[in-house]
Amino acid sequence: MNKKTVVTVPMGDPAGIGPEIALKSMSDPQIWDEGTPLLVGDLAVLEAVRDAVKLDVGLHAAGEGTAVSGSPTDIPVVDLGMVPLLSELSPGRVSPLAGRASAAYIEKAVHLCMSGTADGMATTPINKEAWKAAGVPYIGHTEMLAALSGSSHSYTMFLVDRLRILFHSRHVSLKQAIEELNEADVVHSIETAAKCLASVGLPSGTIALAALNPHASDGGLFGDEERRILAPAVRSARERGINVVGPVPADSVFYFGLQGKYDVVVSLYHDQGHIASKTYDFYRTVSVTFGLPFIRTSVDHGTAFDVAWKGVANPVSMKEAILACFRIAPLYRPF
Repeated sequence: MNKKTVVTVPMGDPAGIGPEIALKSMSDPQIWDEGTPLLVGDLAVLEAVRDAVKLDVGLHAAGEGTAVSGSPTDIPVVDLGMVPLLSELSPGRVSPLAGRASAAYIEKAVHLCMSGTADGMATTPINKEAWKAAGVPYIGHTEMLAALSGSSHSYTMFLVDRLRILFHSRHVSLKQAIEELNEADVVHSIETAAKCLASVGLPSGTIALAALNPHASDGGLFGDEERRILAPAVRSARERGINVVGPVPADSVFYFGLQGKYDVVVSLYHDQGHIASKTYDFYRTVSVTFGLPFIRTSVDHGTAFDVAWKGVANPVSMKEAILACFRIAPLYRPF
């Protein structure tokens, strides 16, 4: 019998919806049909959340260095005891305590992956304001994971059904994204997309570069970035042996990605790719981080403090992140 894939799930900010969506997801039998999830957090907090949202599920402390076991009705937890007194934690509020705790859960999850106890990681939301209040020296998950695992690079890809989207730029203004567009950087993003596909067993996958302007500029009628930057980048990448096409008009390229015509679409800026994937299926869009020694998937939403511990948080994105990690981790080869 083949060993089941183990995915570790740091429970995120204890004052947010992370504990609830983790418990709801891990109590779903479908999760256990595909692998073994291992929750990292505070057992006392998880029990309090379970009771508050009226979930009928058991929890038990999982010892390190032993085979991970559990079930939808008996979830294994690596208990870090970061919240010694529940009275010190206020659900739905930013606090240094919650910030320190959520960072500690991630650090432990990285250790579990690096030591071979877990094959990958599916992360719940953290709160960046809480991290700042706690003095955590990282901007977010990606930077922390790269630093703790000794990685020099990491790349974000969205996944929903057959659509994969790699982002050329993300958290910059649209004006800045356009101003900084250049051939060399676009070629690098295309090469990165090729490496990501190869790392999961698709070395000859088809890459599509999204265009910037309407109708890919219609031969220069609507801008010239396609002629000056994007088309030359595609030619340069093809000369290097990469299977890339484009620039393909952005109003159709994501549809064709969903149909399987392209294995990954390179999105030029944040909203170009986010709108496409989230309009198609907001809750099932999963963020995947490549370039680390292990695969990491994540929900693509925040801590939702306004509904924390109220039993109404939607767990679909968390469930999809865990399932995606189960499916990708056995194929993944770091680069």
